[in-house]
Amino acid sequence: MSGHGFSLAGAVLQARGSGALYWPDQKLLVVSDLHLGKSERIARLGGAMLPPYETQDTLVRLDAEIAATAPETVICLGDSFDDMGATAGLSAEVIDWLARLMSGRRWIWIEGNHDPGPMGLGGTHLAELALGPLCFRHIAKPGSRAEISGHYHPKASITARGRSISRPCFLYDRDRVILPAFGTYTGGLRSTAPDLSRLMRPEARAVLTGPVAQVIPMPRVLAR
Repeated sequence: MSGHGFSLAGAVLQARGSGALYWPDQKLLVVSDLHLGKSERIARLGGAMLPPYETQDTLVRLDAEIAATAPETVICLGDSFDDMGATAGLSAEVIDWLARLMSGRRWIWIEGNHDPGPMGLGGTHLAELALGPLCFRHIAKPGSRAEISGHYHPKASITARGRSISRPCFLYDRDRVILPAFGTYTGGLRSTAPDLSRLMRPEARAVLTGPVAQVIPMPRVLAR
């Protein structure tokens, strides 16, 4: 899985093609918006019956990133579960899987707007975290600096061989990084959306996820 290296407030980071962010000097891996249990939550509330595989698929990919980077610290940057009731629907297999991933490393659940973090699964639960020059929180705050956040599930499109291809993406500038959603079934918000255009500087870049991480100027709607 390829990645794109860049720096924020002097910290050298890697936007990985998986959608995870890695900080090698701190041996720290960051993922955002896992939304585990989304299909269960939709079914519980009487919605469409989606194939109930998104939790396993998300954990397979997270497992692979942990194996590839061997982090000492993992930060789940909010909305780790799709709602407060999703943890109650976890199978014993998933609970054991999470316990194995958490074993032997510092694991931090950042509070999201969908849930405050799974309180019964161990780890450390925080509203936000300041570490070195960086601040980790779920939702970006306008005017903040050296900030790493998620929440918006950004995505962007490129044209290849006459076809438009849309992918989840990182957005970054000299003030902040916004991570893509790591979870399956999460959807996305186009980088041209006003909320993202207001947060990001004109020179912001987008890093599209996939087997080859592709870096492009952040697509945005031009002012008229």
